[in-house]
Amino acid sequence: MTDQVTPVSVQPGEARCPGPSTRDLILGDSTPPPAALLEESYTFEGDDDIPYEEFTSAAYAADEHDHMWSRTWQWACRVEHIPQPGDYYVYDIGDRSALVVRGPDGTIKAFHNSCLHRGTQLKPPGSNGFSQKLRCPFHGWTWSLDGDLVDLPCEWDFPHVNADEFQLPQLRTGEWGGFVFVNFDDCPEELIAPPLDEYLGVLPDHFADWDLGDRYVEVHVRKKLPANWKASAEAFLEAYHILETHSQSIYTAGDANAQYDVFGDNVTRFIHTIATTSPHVPAEKRPDEDAMLNMLMARKNPGHEVPAIPEGERARDVYARHMQEVLGEAYDNDFSDLSVAETIDSIEYHLFPNAFFFPGLQIPLTYRFRPDGPDPDRCIYEVLFLRPKPRSGQVPEPAEPFDLDVDDSYTTVPGLPTSLGQVLDQDTTNLAAQTRGFKSSKKRGQTLGNYQEVRARHFQSMVRRYINEGRTTSATKKAATT
Repeated sequence: MTDQVTPVSVQPGEARCPGPSTRDLILGDSTPPPAALLEESYTFEGDDDIPYEEFTSAAYAADEHDHMWSRTWQWACRVEHIPQPGDYYVYDIGDRSALVVRGPDGTIKAFHNSCLHRGTQLKPPGSNGFSQKLRCPFHGWTWSLDGDLVDLPCEWDFPHVNADEFQLPQLRTGEWGGFVFVNFDDCPEELIAPPLDEYLGVLPDHFADWDLGDRYVEVHVRKKLPANWKASAEAFLEAYHILETHSQSIYTAGDANAQYDVFGDNVTRFIHTIATTSPHVPAEKRPDEDAMLNMLMARKNPGHEVPAIPEGERARDVYARHMQEVLGEAYDNDFSDLSVAETIDSIEYHLFPNAFFFPGLQIPLTYRFRPDGPDPDRCIYEVLFLRPKPRSGQVPEPAEPFDLDVDDSYTTVPGLPTSLGQVLDQDTTNLAAQTRGFKSSKKRGQTLGNYQEVRARHFQSMVRRYINEGRTTSATKKAATT
């Protein structure tokens, strides 16, 4: 009788793509990766379907505004958007609007963007500029940059207005990585959101050597998408879609062997490697190291001579050094101290609810998703290219936003690489089709993978947690007053 091998029982969430993992691949690099990239943090979070109603329901979207956007930290702008006293920047999320200003002493404050007379917004939505004082365009009530009421026209008619009681209400603010964060959770006796440094979780430690504050905004794009903001964000939380949506990349990028991590409540991450081949490509079609380097050079740096691969190294190693030199020359910097992974790999951190940060050199992206008004089928996708500041100290001004409508192509954006524009166009097409599918499907929820889509599941569970906690709090308050 032939011996039979008893199969090993695999618990939900334990299965991984056969072959080398991301960790295996980056440990084989010629320069070792930083410790943060070797950390692994995965926990199985269930396998129930996510109801489509959570994407399509106007009532659910309203609950998000009432119970989640009102309690979470969101980056409003970059520090360099308001460099001088008097500079201001307006951040809008749903019906809420924050007026972020730099005061006379250089400190940054944020106020509710609303006049205390009859409610008119002090500055237009999405605007930025310079203002010595904050003056209402309706009747001229005026506040200082510190929020003090300094001018009340026809003051004789308002004996009931005490200037000390009419200071502009402030929002909680914080700074990290060159970003200014705001939080609308501003009732001290009922604070839900922790301080920003606590909310950021592992980000300050992981980004200790990736100072996003030492970068500038090279490209800034705002694109209207025909999709729910959560569905749009989910599309960028996994590499599972690369095989079908971005099939042009499978010979030079990993996908099914990407690493996914959940670090506490607010931070998740993926790492997928560049200059490696997708596990989906059969052995007989996989490029060797020389062919890999040729493909990468032709795609990213046409016209450059393809260097030889030294014995004991891979295309990844040579390509990373090449990109360090090319980008070092382009941005007046020295990147030779970066590891291979930091130089070329796709390393993406997500900070709940809507911020994405890439610390890597070759992929310098930061982006966020916001609802576009009350319609759950519309959102705004905002992309920033953060480039290292030059050693000369001559830092360019932050790029002005370039606005795209639903049908406009990313390839029309000045300064945005055409190849990236094409990739983003592919994602946009998917999102429109997904939005239609939510409503036509007989099956009423999406079924997620246990590992590759764990970040999407965690993301949805956090939204749901805020809503459920908010509903409970509201119900408790209502019961206490009846």
